[in-house]
Amino acid sequence: HLVNFVNGLLENDKYGRLTGAMAKSWDVSKDGKTYTYHLRKGINWTDSQGNVYGKVTAQDFVTGLKHAVDAKSETLYVVQDSIKGLNDYATGKTNDFSTVGVKALDDKTVQYTLNQPESYWNSKLTYGVMFPVNAKFLKSQGKDFGKASADSILYNGPYTLANFTSKSVIEYKENPNYWDKKDVHIKDVKLTYNDGSNPDGLYKSFIKGDYSSARVYPTSADYKNVLKQSKNDIVWSDPDSTTYNFTFNLNRQSYNATSKKTTKAKEDTKKAVLNRNFRLAIQFGFDKTAYNAQATGRDGAEKSLRNMMTPPNFVQINGQAYGDTVKKDLDKLDSAAFGDVDLTDAQDGTYDPARAKEYFAKAKKELQAQGVAFPIHLDLPTDQKDALTLNQGKSFKGTVEKSLGTDNVVVDLQLLSEDKYLAATYQATTGAASDFDISNASGWGPDYDDPSSYLEIYNPNSGSMLQTLGLNIGKGNASDTAAKKALNMDEYAKLLDKAQAITKDTNARYEAFAEAEAWLLNSGIQIPVKSLGGTPSVTKLVPYTAPYAQSGLYAGGSTSMPFKGAKLQTKPVTTAQRNKARKAWQEKRAEIAKENADK
Repeated sequence: HLVNFVNGLLENDKYGRLTGAMAKSWDVSKDGKTYTYHLRKGINWTDSQGNVYGKVTAQDFVTGLKHAVDAKSETLYVVQDSIKGLNDYATGKTNDFSTVGVKALDDKTVQYTLNQPESYWNSKLTYGVMFPVNAKFLKSQGKDFGKASADSILYNGPYTLANFTSKSVIEYKENPNYWDKKDVHIKDVKLTYNDGSNPDGLYKSFIKGDYSSARVYPTSADYKNVLKQSKNDIVWSDPDSTTYNFTFNLNRQSYNATSKKTTKAKEDTKKAVLNRNFRLAIQFGFDKTAYNAQATGRDGAEKSLRNMMTPPNFVQINGQAYGDTVKKDLDKLDSAAFGDVDLTDAQDGTYDPARAKEYFAKAKKELQAQGVAFPIHLDLPTDQKDALTLNQGKSFKGTVEKSLGTDNVVVDLQLLSEDKYLAATYQATTGAASDFDISNASGWGPDYDDPSSYLEIYNPNSGSMLQTLGLNIGKGNASDTAAKKALNMDEYAKLLDKAQAITKDTNARYEAFAEAEAWLLNSGIQIPVKSLGGTPSVTKLVPYTAPYAQSGLYAGGSTSMPFKGAKLQTKPVTTAQRNKARKAWQEKRAEIAKENADK
């Protein structure tokens, strides 16, 4: 919700462009390391009662960053290695904050000095870690600053918090002192908590006029009545920048959740998982459409499907989609496997049972030569009380076993309590704690507008999500190192380093990351499945009027949708209206991309 209460230096417009919020303009030094922002005049802080508290100044941005370190912000990592001297201050090597590369040159000018050029630096400014904080107010609040109450923060954004009742309702009201009131069309916002126990109730409340927007659920019992009454008014959200995937445990150490009875069975599965042909056979044998239908129904099953870790249109290379270059590089690596694989969104580019059998035959021959016995058993953890997780697990099991045969592969669903499921997957902080052979409890959204935000998570030397592969950062133990060597992950690290070293030529940088992404896809160590979008709703929110972003707080989602710019209409948005608006929006985005490529 913070994005609706506090403005940083920049914000995203409805096409995703970064425009000035607190900053009216900015300059970048020739070496790309120094960014100087010039603040707007007359910008005020507002308290929870709507009163002017004081002016927003450049010093507030210095205070904000220092507070982020002192309060141990969970998003500090986004800028910790970017801003000169910040890592030394954050890690305690110095207690002198004046050595950090952020300075208030005067009341209206704030300057950041970076360690090296970052073409995507401005996209980091839409995170709360870079937002301003008034020092006087911060001191007055003490430990209560930022708590879940309206009077714990100051406001310089489009709204103030009017009411917050946990697991009930959150209400905003328009900030009377906001600098850009002309773009605040919805004066009051009320968000109602939904615990999921009555999915059809949301739609019924929308029809009664209680809500302006409501999610609908194609898998619910009453969906047929929703279609009967509102078939032409159901709109599906676009795929977003979050990618959910399956990951293989490449060095399994924990066996609390397993159906394997013998050490040999465990070792056989380990050998299989380390075999590329085996991993590709699983991927080609997996029907992602059927899997996704468990959440969206058949009507929306393909809408959120994804075939790359980084969305194919996340960035542009010389005016063309990033995914186009990844595809060319992937074909160079293995055209036999991926030559006719489509990497674009909203379709299953890899499901091919015949190809799955072909690659499994190769894997079986290689593994039998190592003394591996079949079938291979894969443990897949599921939350036994979560119907969706359970049904998705059953779908994965069903299609993989049908494609490859249960005499070759058996997927053993591990029905766990919620606590044990989370401990084995999402909450595992080390590779050794990851208790599975394959898992769907993994996903990632970008921290900034650069492919590195996705691809670095699997860097064998520093990746923040290596534990989802059963691995650890750095050398780890002997088996960890052996697994990385078997997978040739040093090659992946070299490709990432090569791309990271390119700091001034953006197209060349993206081309280098595309090569790394092709390596990741070719390895088969993870299987991209879906985005967070592709969900149906009925709404009176005029399509494509709210801010759009792929990273940062303006990327929206269930807890932070930005309402500045958003408009309401009196009647429900029709499918036709949204499709027309979407086409116009996409054309404008393409025009902007071309303009940027021509610069």
